[in-house]
Amino acid sequence: MSQTPFDHLDHATLERWLDSDQPLTLVDIRDPLSFSRGHIPGSRHVDNATVGDLVDQAPGDQTMVVVCYHGHSSQQAAEWLVGQGFTRVYSLDGGFVGWEANHPHRVER
Repeated sequence: MSQTPFDHLDHATLERWLDSDQPLTLVDIRDPLSFSRGHIPGSRHVDNATVGDLVDQAPGDQTMVVVCYHGHSSQQAAEWLVGQGFTRVYSLDGGFVGWEANHPHRVER
């Protein structure tokens, strides 16, 4: 069994990090309409057209959390970002759907 180059992140840990103002880059890879209807405050929408800007601008050693719908696509994106040189990449387990269900008060619309 091979080791994944990124880590999984649970909602409780992300909530602690947000509450402690830990520097992190929140990357939301859902479609633009879903992002506009609700996202984790402070997150940045990234798609194929803007991922180059993310790679160029985001600090390579800063914690990066990738958010998708249910926590599946974010794993592939996280693995790709590690391949681009980012060293502290996490995939949010349960994705935005799980976050919104557990933290509806922490959704920006």
